Amino acid sequence: MEDSTPRIEQQDTPDGRSFVVRGAWTAADLTGKPVWDALTAQLKRLGSETSVIRWNLSQIEKLDYLGAQVLWNHWGRHWPEQLQIEPSQRAMLETAAKFTVSLPKVRKTGWKEPIILLGSRVLALVDHTKGLVRLIGQLLLDIIRLIRRPREGPWRDFSGHLYHIGATALPITALVGFLIGVVLAYLISQQLRKFGADTFIVNILGISLIRELGPVLAAILIAGRSGSAITAQIGVMRVTEELDAMRVMGIARGFRLVMPRALALAVVMPLISLWTTLAALLGGMLAADISMDVTPSYFIHSLPAAVEVANLTLATAKSIVFGLLIALVGCHYGLRVKPNTESLGQGTTASVVTSITVVILVDALFAVLFKNVGI
Repeated sequence: MEDSTPRIEQQDTPDGRSFVVRGAWTAADLTGKPVWDALTAQLKRLGSETSVIRWNLSQIEKLDYLGAQVLWNHWGRHWPEQLQIEPSQRAMLETAAKFTVSLPKVRKTGWKEPIILLGSRVLALVDHTKGLVRLIGQLLLDIIRLIRRPREGPWRDFSGHLYHIGATALPITALVGFLIGVVLAYLISQQLRKFGADTFIVNILGISLIRELGPVLAAILIAGRSGSAITAQIGVMRVTEELDAMRVMGIARGFRLVMPRALALAVVMPLISLWTTLAALLGGMLAADISMDVTPSYFIHSLPAAVEVANLTLATAKSIVFGLLIALVGCHYGLRVKPNTESLGQGTTASVVTSITVVILVDALFAVLFKNVGI
C-alpha cells in the first residue's frame, strides 16, 4: 500500500534539482502533530528558494486548501519558475493565492507610548473625579430642596430602596459575618493558646470585628450586591432611553434617581454593619467556646469592658460614609453608560471594582486619622 504521508522528496535530474511532492496534502493528514512537526522541519531545511528549483506536484494523491496554503506560504507567495502541476491542483493553488492575506506588521512601541497611555489614564481619572464631585454637589442641592419641600420628596422610592438594599441583604451578610467570625476565632485561638492568653480573644475579636471587619465586610458585600444593581438599573434606563424621556419631561435625575439611593444606603449601611458585626461576634463566641473553653457568658460580660463605645461610634460613622460613596459611585457609572449592552456590562464591572477600592481606601484613611480613638 502506498504511503500517503505528506512529504517532499528531492531528486537530481539532468536539468537540476527537483522537488517531488508526494502523499496526501489534506487537512486530515496534515493536522496530526507528528506529521506536521516532521513536515515543518523538512520545509525549514529546504528553504524558500523557488526560482532555481523544479517543483513536481503531479505525484500528489490529494490536495485541499490547507495543503495548497502550506505550499504557497513555503514558496514565499510567489509561483516557482519551474512547476509541473495538474490543472485541478493549479486551480486550488490559485484559490489559496487569491485569498491569502499578509499579517499586519507588529508595531514597535516607541518611548512615547507609555507617556501617552499614562496621560490618557490620568485624564480619564480626572474626568471621573469631576463627574463624582459634580454628583456630590447635586446631591447636596437636592437634599436642601428636600428639606425645604419634604412633601415633594421621592419617599416611595426611598422606602423601596430601603427594603431592596437593606432587608433583602440581611441573610447573606449574616451568613458571611458568622463564618468570618468563626474563622477568625479559630486562627486567633491557635496563637493565644501558645502564650496562655485565652481570655484576650474577647479583646481581639471585639476590636477587630466592631471597629474594622464588620463595617468593611458589610460595605464590600453591599458594593458587590447593591452597588452593581444601582449601576445596572440606571444603565438600563440609559439603554431604553428612559433618562432622555425624564429630561424631556423635566424630571430631575439627581432628585429622583441619585438622592433616594444615596439616602437609603446612608441609612441602611450602619444597620447592616451592626447586623454583620453581631453575626461575626456570635460566630467568634461559639468558636471560642469550642476551641478555648471561653464560655458565652464570659464573652458577653467581658465584651463591654474590652471594647469602648467610641469604637462603635466610629464604625457607625464609617458605615454612613461607605453607604454614601457606594451609592454615588454606582449612580456615577450608571449615568455614564452608553446606549449599548457592552457599555452596560463594562460600567457595572467598573462600578463594583471602584466601590470596593474606594471603601478600602476610605477605611485606611479612617484608620490613620482615628488611630488613637477607642483603643
